[in-house]
Amino acid sequence: MVKRRFWIGRLEQAWTRRSVIWLVGVRRTGKTFLCRSVSGSRYFDCELPSVRRLLEQPEPFLDEHRGQTVVLDEIHRLRNPSEILKIAADHYPKTRILATGSSVLGASSKFRDTLTGRKVELRLTPMNSLDLADFGSKDLKHRLLHGGLPPFFLEPQVPEADFQEWMDAYWAKDIQELFRLERRHSFQRFAELLFVQSGGIFEASSFAGPCEVSRTTIVNYLGVLEATFVAHVIRPFHTHKATEIVAAPKVYAFDTGFVCFYRGWESLRPDDLGILWEHFVLNEIHSRFPQRGVQYWRDKQKHEIDFALVPRRGREVMTIECKWSADDFDPANLLIFRRQYPHGKSYVVAQDVRRGFRRSYRGVEAQFVDLEGLMKELL
Repeated sequence: MVKRRFWIGRLEQAWTRRSVIWLVGVRRTGKTFLCRSVSGSRYFDCELPSVRRLLEQPEPFLDEHRGQTVVLDEIHRLRNPSEILKIAADHYPKTRILATGSSVLGASSKFRDTLTGRKVELRLTPMNSLDLADFGSKDLKHRLLHGGLPPFFLEPQVPEADFQEWMDAYWAKDIQELFRLERRHSFQRFAELLFVQSGGIFEASSFAGPCEVSRTTIVNYLGVLEATFVAHVIRPFHTHKATEIVAAPKVYAFDTGFVCFYRGWESLRPDDLGILWEHFVLNEIHSRFPQRGVQYWRDKQKHEIDFALVPRRGREVMTIECKWSADDFDPANLLIFRRQYPHGKSYVVAQDVRRGFRRSYRGVEAQFVDLEGLMKELL
């Protein structure tokens, strides 16, 4: 069994803060696989009727497993999933609980309110760079084309049927479970178009016609995709300057494999790699620094910075430009940005950088790093 060491470490760290962990993430990111790899844990699959009957009486169950590590997989199948977690947190603090379930359960206000201050929420993202090492692969292009869902990644050929099957299951088992949306065709058409345009500026009105719904419905659809971690909405950094984009977000699909599938890419050309690398860098930030707010910057002349990270206090703005090759970097946009915001570090993260270096462009310094180098700078 593959040990996803980074994520197991994250679990152990989370248990030092709370006894209950709520592990979220889209379907097939490997939640069950991760749970089964936790050493010394007792695993219970709540899909099984016998397990659901066992958990109808939480106190005897928790008494029997006092002081142990207990995995409750697919906990949303229980009649009242938050009850056992609340009891465990309040009365069995030495019993470590790892609960997983539908990502939409975490979007339920009742679930959030009941467990406020009682749990740590950990989001399992598609495979990051450290996962590649655990799976014994250094083939980044394979990861970009197949995506970061482990079953898809492990297939020797692109599993095209699995991408559509995943989307059908997402609608049937996730969306209908909580959101009760109608017009399946419109919703799935919107998701497909969004994946095709992933990484671009989002304009709701441009989707309304092709999806045969109103602009308001499109905004609602985007909220659903964001709440279930299928889309990442990156909002613009600005200080209300007249030349800046202040409202329109950029939207990224959660996984590069779905971007490739819906764009019809069966293999990757050199021109395809840049946008996929940008997605991969964003996934890395989300997996390793989930609390860091990521924004982008763009002005009305279409000068753009891929990502901007702004500390809660202070005037410095960190910029991140994502390039497949360091030679692809053009400093023009950075120079325009730094004329307005001179304080802060500027990074170019490229997959072909083997040893970090710096270059100066008209007095503006850019640090060229590989992905791991960027992660160290974000610490």
